[in-house]
Amino acid sequence: MADYAEITYAVEDRVATVTLNRPEARNGYTIRMADELGAAMDRADRDEDVRVVILTGAGKDFCVGADLSQGGFDFDPATGPDAAWQEPAGRCSKRIFTMNKPVIAALHGAAVGGGLTITLSCDYRLASEDSRFGLVFTRRGIYPEGASAWFLPRLVGMGTALDWMISGRVFDVAEAREKGLVHKVFPTGTVVGEARKLAREIVETTAPVSVAVTRQLLYRMASAESPFPVHELDSKLIGGLGANPDAVEGVMSFLQKRPPSFGMRVEKDLPGYLPWLEK
Repeated sequence: MADYAEITYAVEDRVATVTLNRPEARNGYTIRMADELGAAMDRADRDEDVRVVILTGAGKDFCVGADLSQGGFDFDPATGPDAAWQEPAGRCSKRIFTMNKPVIAALHGAAVGGGLTITLSCDYRLASEDSRFGLVFTRRGIYPEGASAWFLPRLVGMGTALDWMISGRVFDVAEAREKGLVHKVFPTGTVVGEARKLAREIVETTAPVSVAVTRQLLYRMASAESPFPVHELDSKLIGGLGANPDAVEGVMSFLQKRPPSFGMRVEKDLPGYLPWLEK
C-alpha cells in the first residue's frame, strides 16, 4: 500500500475514500498534497475494483486553500513559476476531469480558494449545513486557479461566477445550493455517510463502462460547435449496442426484475474510437 503524508486512501465496498489529512492546518493545500492527490486518483482510476471515489477532508474544514503559513506560496524551486510549472490546484482538478470513475466531493466547514477549485470537476458536490465557500483570490491580490474560470461558469452560469470571483466574498451553503454549486445539503456530521449512500447506489445499479463514457461525453462534447458531431458519436455508440454485453444485461435484468451484473471493464472495453482517448 502506498504511503501518504498529507492524505489518506482507503477502499471499502468498491468505493475509494481520499481524505485530505492536515487537520492541524485546516487541510491547507501544498505541493505535496497535490502530488499525493494526483497519485491517489491515478490509483483509483486504474483499480477495476474501485467504482466510485469520495473526496473529503479530516477535521472541521474540508480545505482552506493554499497553505500560506510560511508567508508565501509553495513553489517547487526546481520547476518553479519560471520553468515548466503547473499550479497544484489545476493539476488536481484536471486529473479528476479525466477520471473514468465518478468522484463525489463531501464538503464541510470551509472550502475556500484552492480548497474549492479542486472540487469543481467532481461529479457531485455534497455539502454540510456548516459549509461555507469562497473564491477569495481578488482579496489576496492573486488570480483564480484550478482551471476554475473554465469549470465555474459551466456549473453556476457566468453571472454568478463573475460575482463570486470578482468580489472574492465568502458565501454560505444556502447560496451555494441555490446557485447550483452543490447538489444537496445535509446535517453537519453526516455528509460523508450520505456520500457513501450515493456511491453505493452507483456501484449497485450502473455499468462502469457506460458511466465512464457518459461522464466524458458530457465534459468533452458539451462545448462542441453544434449538436451534429455529438450525434455522430452517439450514433456509433448506439449502433454498437448489439454487440455490447452490458446493454444485453441491462435490458434482461430490467425485464427479469433483478439487480444487474455488468461484466464489461473500463480498462479493456472502452470503445476505441472515442475521440478523447490517447491513440
